[in-house]
Amino acid sequence: MTPISTELARTLSGQDFAAYGMGEIAYVRPAVVNGQPAYAIIGADGSIITAFPTLAAARGAIIQNDMEPLSLH
Repeated sequence: MTPISTELARTLSGQDFAAYGMGEIAYVRPAVVNGQPAYAIIGADGSIITAFPTLAAARGAIIQNDMEPLSLH
């Protein structure tokens, strides 16, 4: 992903800024799905894409889709 300059970031709309990195990066964070612990894959815009029962499976799915996995703490 190409870094964004501070000047350009200031000119982006909120919607454009939220979409920056879509299709290139995805985040993984712990979640609860149907009462069970899981790992949610979150798009660059903050939307939940899907969830997996293990961190390894979630990261693998991101990599298989040619994106960079990042962790949220």
